Order: sequence, then structure tokens, then C-alpha cells
Amino acid sequence: MNQKRHNSDVDDVENPRTERKITGKDLKWDEEFRIQISTLVELLDEKGIINKKEYRRIVSMRLHETSKALAFEEIDEEI
Repeated sequence: MNQKRHNSDVDDVENPRTERKITGKDLKWDEEFRIQISTLVELLDEKGIINKKEYRRIVSMRLHETSKALAFEEIDEEI
């Protein structure tokens, strides 16, 4: 019996808004994205796949690097 299994969870992972009933205020895309990322990090940390503290340290470093690079670009454009 080679039947294809339909995985209904796939739709929810790719587009989590498809099947849920919204009972509160709609979130902005960046708020929803932030929540999704933090939830993913929590799950990966709980499973021992990543270290949450190390992840936050690296993200903080990258944000700082990006911020500095953008500031230098802005200064360079002014010159």
C-alpha cells in the first residue's frame, strides 16, 4: 500500500494563519515574526540543538556589526 500521506501540519508550518481563528488584535508582521523566531529558539534550546545564550550573544554581535556598517555607509554617502 503506497498511499501518499497528507500532512495537514505542513500548511500550518508554512502559513500558520490558515487554520486559526483570530480572537484578539491582529499582530503586525514584525511582531508575529519576532514571536515565531523566539518560539523556535526556545524549542531548539529545549531539545539541546542550540544554546540560547550563545544564540543571543551571536545575534547581538551581528546586530551591532550591521548597525555600525549602516552608520559608516551613511557617513560615507554624506562625504
